[in-house]
Amino acid sequence: MPRFTPFPGARYSPGLDPGTVTAPPYDVIDADERARLAGRHPANAVHVDLPVAPADGDPYVAARERLDEWIDDGTLVRDFEPVFYGYRMTFPGPSGETRRSTGVLGALDLSAPDQGELLPHEYTTPKARSDRLDLLRATEANLSAIWGLSPTHGLTEAIGDPTAGAPSWVDDDGIGHTYWVIDDPDRLASIAAAVAANPIVIADGHHRYETSLQHRDEQRASRGGDAGEADAAMFLVVELVADELTVLPIHRLVDLADGLDLAGLLSERFEIGEEVELRPELLDQMVGDGFLALVEPDRARRLVPRPGAFEGLRDLDTVRVDAAIEGAPAIGLTYQHGIDHVAAAVAAGRADAGILVRPVTVEQIGACAEGGERMPPKSTFFHPKPRTGAVYRLLDR
Repeated sequence: MPRFTPFPGARYSPGLDPGTVTAPPYDVIDADERARLAGRHPANAVHVDLPVAPADGDPYVAARERLDEWIDDGTLVRDFEPVFYGYRMTFPGPSGETRRSTGVLGALDLSAPDQGELLPHEYTTPKARSDRLDLLRATEANLSAIWGLSPTHGLTEAIGDPTAGAPSWVDDDGIGHTYWVIDDPDRLASIAAAVAANPIVIADGHHRYETSLQHRDEQRASRGGDAGEADAAMFLVVELVADELTVLPIHRLVDLADGLDLAGLLSERFEIGEEVELRPELLDQMVGDGFLALVEPDRARRLVPRPGAFEGLRDLDTVRVDAAIEGAPAIGLTYQHGIDHVAAAVAAGRADAGILVRPVTVEQIGACAEGGERMPPKSTFFHPKPRTGAVYRLLDR
């Protein structure tokens, strides 16, 4: 079973406001957001996790140089002893209630999917894997955590609650974040045992997982079989229960070849239904009534799966969409969370159409991973997202 151990993290100096130096995960930041975060503070995490190349320079080398500067000048301070780090997010639920997600940051030993200790649930795209690998090679650091889910009952209780004086802040979306050091020997042992009791399902960070595996193998080859700290990667592990997790859908934006009738193509497997309004309540309606939605420049309409049209396929909307457009000429897909963002992209002409899908359930994620299957890329969007920069894990430095 997976080995989960404490590590001595590198954290921002206590004099820095974590709200100014942490950032969302790299893959949800666009160019405008990156520029805004970079301008917020010269030590914001985007400078190393989403680096921009200097003139005639290498962005990954620039990220390493910036990280080294922060260590040398005291911007980042390393803990002396290996510890776990509790991490909690608080946020409003759909009915206005306060929800929370509590996890623990530690170093999880890496293993291939066929070994049964780490279970991916999504496929990845090659370009993103290459980017993360180049960054890991250059920085020799885990800059952001892979998000893992543990089915072990009682993990949340073992993690406990934030300690007095723990760094806390509210991000731009109104999500509360706090993290704290866990160094009590009994609690460290309880957490390690809970995580090691069952395989870990990878929730978010599949690119970083596959990148870390490749980097580990490179280090083993170059160092005679011992990868050192690269044998593990930084994981945020959360108990696999609905109370601790909120899974949102990632919708599809569609670019069409000239003359292609998307509605006609989809009608082979879906019934094209009545128009719907693009408002936040639509997602609950889609789940309750069992339909997807086609977003066009002048309207949005229901997509109701035809009886038997997807027989033999996994019961996931992302699988249905892939099957419905398979073989069509020159269809381009990009991924976008948020109904409002999809509507805005289609209205502005940044996409020809959009397809809204329903969220994957926690049970489906677990079943898919345990069965050795993977969902199409970008099938799940876990909400909210932990901030990059709360803790860095430096490798063999």
